[in-house]
Amino acid sequence: MSRNRHRRGRVPEQTQQGQSSISMSRRTWLARAAGLAAGGVVVGIVGERVFALRGTNGPAPAAAGATVATVYANESCGCCHSWMDHLRKAGFDVQVHYVADVTEYKKQYQVPPSLWSCHTARIGAYTIEGHVPADVITAVLAGHNSVAGLAVPGMPVGAPGMEGPNPQPYQVVAFTADGGTSVYAER
Repeated sequence: MSRNRHRRGRVPEQTQQGQSSISMSRRTWLARAAGLAAGGVVVGIVGERVFALRGTNGPAPAAAGATVATVYANESCGCCHSWMDHLRKAGFDVQVHYVADVTEYKKQYQVPPSLWSCHTARIGAYTIEGHVPADVITAVLAGHNSVAGLAVPGMPVGAPGMEGPNPQPYQVVAFTADGGTSVYAER
């Protein structure tokens, strides 16, 4: 067995004290490394040490007094990481809570099931479901609207965090606490 790998292709993960005590699968490590690299972070392994350094092209830290975005997402979801990077680049202070199942937060914040996507966030008094563009979030925050939140249902190619070839038009849907919906913006 190689000195740099644990059994069954597992790569050691660092604890806060710098000790290698927790293992993760190669697939999990690669997914995390890819998510970090997408944000301009250099990831590597030296011996049994895992490190990550943010490059100058990565997302900038949030400005003092930035609007907090509390995000509930599954840690292995790459598009969730990309959407959070989109928010950071727009100046939001992203605070993420990785959970195995986001469903309880969708229910808690009364997101209509037809609008569910891969992650749920709270920004100000609003619930944000899925890949809602930062400029639309900023507009709803500034307008003091009577909606409970905004959603981009599903995972449409072309929405923030879902960039790719052949972007598709999509709608940003506003929803109310009683389940009412209306189109808030089209992209």
